[in-house]
Amino acid sequence: MTDFSGKFKLVQGDITRVTVDAIVNAANNSLLGGGGVDGAIHRAGGRAILEECKKIRARQGGCPTGKAVITTAGRLPAQFVIHTVGPVWQGGTHGEDQLLASCYQQSIKLAELHQLSSIAFPNISTGVYGFPKARAVQIAIQAIRDHLPQCQYLQQVMFICHDHENYDLYQDLLNR
Repeated sequence: MTDFSGKFKLVQGDITRVTVDAIVNAANNSLLGGGGVDGAIHRAGGRAILEECKKIRARQGGCPTGKAVITTAGRLPAQFVIHTVGPVWQGGTHGEDQLLASCYQQSIKLAELHQLSSIAFPNISTGVYGFPKARAVQIAIQAIRDHLPQCQYLQQVMFICHDHENYDLYQDLLNR
């Protein structure tokens, strides 16, 4: 684990095992679970997460790309799961950068709204959605740095990297 001036922490590991107020799920629009981190969170957290996601779907029809919703964390060590839908990479000419930044901004806004002090993010959109990893890391860090100073409650942001490549990219950028 690497600590960056108290506010940012970088961890290589499994986001479903992190003890924070909220973990962020790189969800799909349906909110019904899927592959990658989304499937891992739903499996580890149990049925309670899916049930709340179904209620959100009934109320608003899923979650649009770039937006976020919050549910219980079920059996996870976190209290909440913030589900955000990242963009599918289409070459960078379809607003992907702005949509990815919005995922981080909307997640932070929900954490603040619920007076949470800690949040953990996975690598959003860099798996099957194909977002270039180095670009995604820059967008993630910048979006959080832009919004964290306005936060009253949020004191710690963790980046949880499942692989060495993402970990190294985050470490390099955060050390600058």
